[in-house]
Amino acid sequence: MMDTLVSLCKRRGFIFQSSEIYGGLNSCWDYGPLGVELKNNIKRFWWRSMTQLRDDIVGIDASILMHPQVWVASGHVEQFTDPLVDCKSCKQRSRGDEVKDGKCPHCGSREITSPRLFNLMFKTHMGPVEDESAIVYLRPETAQGIYVNFQNVLNPSRQKLPFGIAQIGKAFRNEISPGNFIFRMREFEQMEMQFFVKPGTDMEWLDQWKTARLAWYGDLGLNPAKLRLHQHQNKELAHYAKDAYDIEYEFPFGWKELEGIHNRTDYDLSRHQKHSGKDLSYFDDEKNERYIPYIIETSAGVDRTLLTCLVDAYHEEEVRGEKRVVLKLHPRIAPMKAGIFPLVKRDGMPELARKVAHELRSHMPVFYDETGSVGRRYRRQDEAGTPFGITIDSQTLQDETVTIRDRDTMTQERAKISDLAGILQKRIYG
Repeated sequence: MMDTLVSLCKRRGFIFQSSEIYGGLNSCWDYGPLGVELKNNIKRFWWRSMTQLRDDIVGIDASILMHPQVWVASGHVEQFTDPLVDCKSCKQRSRGDEVKDGKCPHCGSREITSPRLFNLMFKTHMGPVEDESAIVYLRPETAQGIYVNFQNVLNPSRQKLPFGIAQIGKAFRNEISPGNFIFRMREFEQMEMQFFVKPGTDMEWLDQWKTARLAWYGDLGLNPAKLRLHQHQNKELAHYAKDAYDIEYEFPFGWKELEGIHNRTDYDLSRHQKHSGKDLSYFDDEKNERYIPYIIETSAGVDRTLLTCLVDAYHEEEVRGEKRVVLKLHPRIAPMKAGIFPLVKRDGMPELARKVAHELRSHMPVFYDETGSVGRRYRRQDEAGTPFGITIDSQTLQDETVTIRDRDTMTQERAKISDLAGILQKRIYG
């Protein structure tokens, strides 16, 4: 199924291999016209739910390049490692946890090296001189930019605990074994929120956030039967975590993590306070007490969420003896909201159809298409996930009504052009 989805993504302009004309760059992908719209819609939906609809979360956009001591304090320089093994037979490299029963996951050979630790951070140099003093890292996560700005955000935002800081941004990990399309990449985008709470209330807030985040994926349109919560066992817990849950989705390649919800205790702020010498505590003036907040983290990947939406939405159906491929994306996140079609290219229908498209564009993204039979145009938009098809025909010329076709049910109804924007907005956004 994944090969079919990759093919559709290229054919319809969702996702392309990076630098494809030069043979491509492994695990790096570019988003095409429909892909970037879908990606932006997912980010907007997350940002709205996290910041606009709440008064206890504010946003930030921290720099990708940070002082190298940030990553020493966070533990990434010392502990952000994966065990790496080499196969002497097929020459492939793998993560240590991919090796089962001493066999190479690529060729099955037992001629593999002993594991050695490999740091996943990308290292570069800042400035003209490439020596040890100029080393900086591409951030492997966006969370540290939030922690080091805790006091900078707290004071002007006039927030009181509990409150959160949200961020969407690029992160980079030099993965040993990336794969499964855009599931695991070396350059990716994260949607993270760090919620600062009083020690002692942390487990209560962890429960609240794991419930809220699971419900968010239902609102995104994902099948609830393919979602589950997985609690980390002691051996799975990260060095900073007191407790942790993953929201998992059943992909074609198995149950995999979609988002992490972690109780990070006061680990991060305490470490940065120690290494920087700056006070990162919180003073509760109502109770006249000072403490370092605990942190509940929600961390989701934009690219991984997008892949999940595509996998969940992909359907193949048989209609009148022909295979119909349709992406049943929730209308809220669909890249194009409507396809605009003149029935034929004469009698003034194209001119009126373009006028309808122009009027709708001020409300939502739409796609105009006059090439091929109207049935073929419907099929193209079904594959692109467009929820509605608007057809201008001979009756439109008489009474200014158009046909609205629903992508999922394929039912059709007529509506006035003047009512079209309102009808579509209600069905898309509720």
